[in-house]
Amino acid sequence: MSTHTSRWHSHLMLLILTLFYIETFVGRQIMAVMIEPIKTEFQVTDAQMGLLTGFAFALVFAIVGLFAGRLADRADRTVILTCSALLWFAITALTGFAISFVMLIVLRMLIAVAEAPITSSSLSLLADAYPVQQRSFAISCFTSGTTISAIIAMTVGAYWVEQYGWRDTFLIISAPAAILAIMFALWVKDPRQNMVPTQQMTQVTPNTNLKPAIHQLLKIKSYRYLILASAIATMGANAFGMWNTTFLVRTYDISLTHAGILAGIFGGGAAAIGILLSGYLSDRIGRVKGILWLPLVGHGLGWVTMVAYLLWPIDASVTLGSLNIPTAMLFCMLTSFFSVWWFSPSITLLTEIVPNAQRALGLSIQTACITLLGVGLGPIVVGYFSDVYHIALANDSLRYALLTISITTLIAMVILFKLQSLLSNNHAQIPEG
Repeated sequence: MSTHTSRWHSHLMLLILTLFYIETFVGRQIMAVMIEPIKTEFQVTDAQMGLLTGFAFALVFAIVGLFAGRLADRADRTVILTCSALLWFAITALTGFAISFVMLIVLRMLIAVAEAPITSSSLSLLADAYPVQQRSFAISCFTSGTTISAIIAMTVGAYWVEQYGWRDTFLIISAPAAILAIMFALWVKDPRQNMVPTQQMTQVTPNTNLKPAIHQLLKIKSYRYLILASAIATMGANAFGMWNTTFLVRTYDISLTHAGILAGIFGGGAAAIGILLSGYLSDRIGRVKGILWLPLVGHGLGWVTMVAYLLWPIDASVTLGSLNIPTAMLFCMLTSFFSVWWFSPSITLLTEIVPNAQRALGLSIQTACITLLGVGLGPIVVGYFSDVYHIALANDSLRYALLTISITTLIAMVILFKLQSLLSNNHAQIPEG
């Protein structure tokens, strides 16, 4: 196969993987605009909604994801992704027929099973398909799916939820996954079957059992620091993304559709630009200043602008056509733009730290940690603090709950500074005995 043809095959793979990533994250992030209607229908608390939108999904996702990552290091990743797409389609459609809150939680846990292999299989495919000097931008294109999905979920999704209800919305969003399963089967080929083992791939002989293989990876101190910083940073960022629409509804007394448009366009749009820019900079400026320069700058600016957004006076606004826009949305936009600067550089660094033969497992461990703290604990902690603060602060309780969780960004920065110091040592990537 010619280099030109191979490049276009890689680009086609990237497109299909990104479309599937967008699809699954629409299903995940649309829960943010379903919080109020589901809470009203089943008469549950903010903490229980945090359990539904976060921990119930995250716990299963993390556990299954470890086994899925190990499988992706050994099996055909195209087959894995095809099966994931079909399972995701079926369970997401079934969610629209949930008759109780408990059933809804169980179905969310089953969706986690379907989604668990996606990140590790997709990112390891891209790491094989793109050379290291192009890898950060390819990864940023893929991970921009999370921000594109936020725009879809918060705008179109909010409209669907208001017009058709949350149940029919699940049926609507499930359909594209069936089409993507066919695309995987027909057009995506695992490049591993055509690869010749390199010196790097043979440096480490991976254990065949999951527990020893995980232990082998966790011996790498820089890898431990990297996944810890990523998981803690995600805890505050994901909680903000999940609760932001509800924050706008409660604080500014606007409709769900209005809040979804604001959160989707200003938040999701800015994040999409930010994640693509971070991938571009990581392949260029980041290599000169150090690959962790971008995450550190992004975390710092993201935290400052988030605090400004949450504390900005609620009566300050401008009118654009028929849409009233709080001026605080400027800071929401900046928060979303900067807070995603960590992801692409971190994934690129991980693919360099971890041996090729264990990339999918290494990615799945990171994804499991990110999911447990970010998707799992983040939303439920915010829900808990919101319930606690409500006695004294009423509708402002969610504002201060989000401020509380934002401290995790500062903790992540401290860990990244330690990792930066560690990487400056020539022996940083040598497994410790």
